[in-house]
Amino acid sequence: MKTALAIAAGLSLGGVAHAQEVTVTPSADVRLRYEHIDQDGLPRDADAVTLRIRPGVTASWNGWSALVEGEGVLALADGYNDGLNGKTLYPLVADPENIELNRAQLRYAGKDGLALTTGRQRLAFVDERFVGSAGWRQSEQTFDAARFQWGKATGLTADLAYSWNVQTVNGSNGTGARPRYIGGNNLFAVLGYATGIGTVSGFAYLVDQDASAVQGFRLSSQIYGVRFAGKAALTRDISLGYSASWARQSNWHRNPNRYAASYWLGEATLGIKAFTATIGYEVLGADKGIALTSVQTPLASFFKFNGWASKFATTPPNGLRDGYGTIGYGWKNIGPLDAITLGATWHRFASDRLDQHYGDELDLIASARRKHYTLSARFARYRATSFATDTDKAWLQIDWNL
Repeated sequence: MKTALAIAAGLSLGGVAHAQEVTVTPSADVRLRYEHIDQDGLPRDADAVTLRIRPGVTASWNGWSALVEGEGVLALADGYNDGLNGKTLYPLVADPENIELNRAQLRYAGKDGLALTTGRQRLAFVDERFVGSAGWRQSEQTFDAARFQWGKATGLTADLAYSWNVQTVNGSNGTGARPRYIGGNNLFAVLGYATGIGTVSGFAYLVDQDASAVQGFRLSSQIYGVRFAGKAALTRDISLGYSASWARQSNWHRNPNRYAASYWLGEATLGIKAFTATIGYEVLGADKGIALTSVQTPLASFFKFNGWASKFATTPPNGLRDGYGTIGYGWKNIGPLDAITLGATWHRFASDRLDQHYGDELDLIASARRKHYTLSARFARYRATSFATDTDKAWLQIDWNL
């Protein structure tokens, strides 16, 4: 829905009047989710029903835009530990009740490939492995930041941001080790070049978790790396996608630990019409086997990586090796539905040091989409060998977008 408002501006010279058009665009999304968790070692199962509403409005004019967006989360069934309510007999579902200003940003987008954004905004760099919006959680992670983006037809791109504050997924009641905000001088940079076979990117993420209650500053780090990703059409119906990353992380700013650890990723995806198969291997390296001296990613979109059971949001002291395989199939225009997708992923988790087998996980998903609605069901089963405990999780979710 768009409403055009004409604003007339008179020019004194020659009495010529020019009109500039302001476009006002409302936005909204609603997500209703049921989550069940059965976790060994805890006496009660978690049953959470949460409703997230996110209304917003954008005014655009002559390359400029201003966006304001709110966010509210309501717990319709609260038999779970949200990290703040003290219900420690239940498994953790990190979706506390919340009402907050999610985004408030001013943006300029020029015709020369330049874009500037300032204010509270969503940041998602590359695959969100190190900096993302944590979009799976009902309360989104957003950043008070200034961002510079530039791209040329030659394939060169630059994406730079400075963030002085992170609004976390803990919501308006966040406190202590789960604060609402985490201040700090965060610097993010990605420089890319597109070639005929893929895009090569160099990146640097300087993460400043400048809050003593958050692991005693031990999540502040600097990481520098390179990534290559591309996709090739082998035939009319067959494609091959590929990506590889390497990075080196070490302590930064007020982090009292002294460490250095490496990150590796290799992944390939074969597409045959509506069928896809992916294999990958990811390593979050370890240094000394001491807590928080392995590769840590406190600003990542965690749910996208290392299994939906979320056992490895904090990388273990001995690091993490994740070998995984995914298969999926999709249908389009099935009866009244626009799309149906099915998927399954298997993970084998092990340590980087000492060759310990942590456990295995199976993740399943089925989803259906029709116009503004998406219905999805997910299941995760983690079976522990030497890390964490056996856990089953199930989700049923409805999304609506304006």
